[in-house]
Amino acid sequence: MQYLADKQPEPGEVFEIADGVLWLTMPLPFELDHINLYLIKDGDGWVVVDTGIGTTTTKKLWQQIFKKIDGRITGVVVTHLHPDHVGLGGWIADEFNVPFYMSQTEYFTARAFCAGKNGAPNQRDIDYYNRAGLDKELVEKLTQGDGKGFSQVVSPIPMSYTRLKHNDTLLFGSSQWQVLIGRGHSPEHACLYNANKGVLISGDHILPMITPNIGAYSTEPEALTLNDYLTTLPPFKALPENTVVLPAHKLPFVGLHERVDELLSHHHKHLDALTEACHTPQSISDLLPIMFKRELSSRNMVFAVAECYAHMNYLVANNTLKRTLDDRGIYKFCGATVNV
Repeated sequence: MQYLADKQPEPGEVFEIADGVLWLTMPLPFELDHINLYLIKDGDGWVVVDTGIGTTTTKKLWQQIFKKIDGRITGVVVTHLHPDHVGLGGWIADEFNVPFYMSQTEYFTARAFCAGKNGAPNQRDIDYYNRAGLDKELVEKLTQGDGKGFSQVVSPIPMSYTRLKHNDTLLFGSSQWQVLIGRGHSPEHACLYNANKGVLISGDHILPMITPNIGAYSTEPEALTLNDYLTTLPPFKALPENTVVLPAHKLPFVGLHERVDELLSHHHKHLDALTEACHTPQSISDLLPIMFKRELSSRNMVFAVAECYAHMNYLVANNTLKRTLDDRGIYKFCGATVNV
């Protein structure tokens, strides 16, 4: 793999990473401390692709960007619903009164998350973590709150949108961008590919250096998100090997086929290791050290548990492992031929 830069642009700066495509970054208050965002030339204006989280800091940086670019904002494309991508999408789209592009599942899921729990009890969240085998104190910590954290960092989602579907073609200026849908990291993640420029804006579907989180969360605990990912990732190898990949995190690169193979191998190695560990019954909590070799903060625990669930759901669905519920209400996983 070949990286196209040594470092990201500083927040508030823009860099032309491909013909008619500007690269910029916004800070994130997490371990992964930045997100890459892009502007696509659209005639005498620019289409925004992803927006950063909805904070005052990010909004001020966007206002700096608007003064620097030579043209107006003509549209906002959001690859998927996660707050670092959709955070200021509504604000920018409504500020300039321009089309707001999202896939259908991502749009309506984001609208639902903005509403929070709406008074629904959190027992299902508690059951999800209890069945993973987490201790009571941690379960209580992870299930507190009213579910409105999403709306605290996401500006109001526009009341209408333009739907993105797989293989749609978007015309920005004289350039055609093909919509390619990937699943697993989120329900209906939209990537944008321009064959003439040889550029793929991959969002979080394909990342260098790090792997996208593939999780089965408490909102859909039986989800087969890993199967979704392993199914929708290989088709990207149909694109040319020398495609310039513009990811949402880390550095733009060339080496698409190699990276797809690495990501597939990463998950299959986890699946093999988890299967090997389950020669005796194991809980999600027991299996976390198999997948994660570092100490997990409570915030990271949410993602780690979801990722482990996703891998175990995959193995159970493929009849590699079987799942039982023990007398403490904890899921135990073991080889399909093992008696529990």
